[in-house]
Amino acid sequence: MELSMESVDADANSAAAPIAARSERQAMDWSLVLVSQGIEVAIAQPNPILWQLLVAPADHARALNVIRRFRLENRRWAWRHILPSGGIAPHPAALIWVCGLAAIHAGLPPSLVQRGLFSTHWVRAGEWWRAFTAVGLHADLGHLAANSAIGVIVLGLAMTRFEALRAFTLTWLAAALANFSALAWRNHEYTGLGASGMVMASIGLLTSEAVTQWRFGRFATRSILSAFGAGTCLFVLLGTSGPGDILVHTAGFLWGLVLGSVTAWMGSRRDNDIRVSRLRY
Repeated sequence: MELSMESVDADANSAAAPIAARSERQAMDWSLVLVSQGIEVAIAQPNPILWQLLVAPADHARALNVIRRFRLENRRWAWRHILPSGGIAPHPAALIWVCGLAAIHAGLPPSLVQRGLFSTHWVRAGEWWRAFTAVGLHADLGHLAANSAIGVIVLGLAMTRFEALRAFTLTWLAAALANFSALAWRNHEYTGLGASGMVMASIGLLTSEAVTQWRFGRFATRSILSAFGAGTCLFVLLGTSGPGDILVHTAGFLWGLVLGSVTAWMGSRRDNDIRVSRLRY
């Protein structure tokens, strides 16, 4: 069966019987349901606020009945959520990240540690790369162990969801942006180091994946708010206790949310385009 998304005018096509939909997402949901029942359908947008499903007049009554049954069967299932496709086990590449942090801590000379930590004086003087290098440095073994114990789980899960290299890049970038954000917020001089911003960014990345439900879920807003609430609670539990830099932790979490949301949304659009292309051909 064929699913077409061409912008056609239902009034100009007398051979097509229109079925009105409230949004593009609803039109997509219903069209997939009709295709699954062997009903050929095209999606039309006669004007910016109206979406229509175009079916053959002979299939119009059956299409309405299929949609009615679909709505009845799903109206009380708001608690159902789209499960992530990547799985729920931490990615083994997170262990490589932990080993890398341990190797840096054990083998890097103190002089290079001083050259790599985040010093507001030297960053303002032009050594911007310190915002990135400081993420891999730790003050002592306890500092390293705390970040590694949490990070191997949350970063591992983020790597499972977003792929290992992409998750590592996004969280590292978010941690560096968190360092810059703290620099812009504060006026006094200070130094900082540690991967805690990257760990908090991983929590933000995991939370952000919920935005994809805006394209595929009928009760998306409620599900997304629930996911964001859970992610925020996890951040408060892990990111605001102890002697760490709470401002950097907060900025890391927020930057992880932003970067992860953009990445997840773009990925969901690409996957949706692939599904539609397969239906058409």
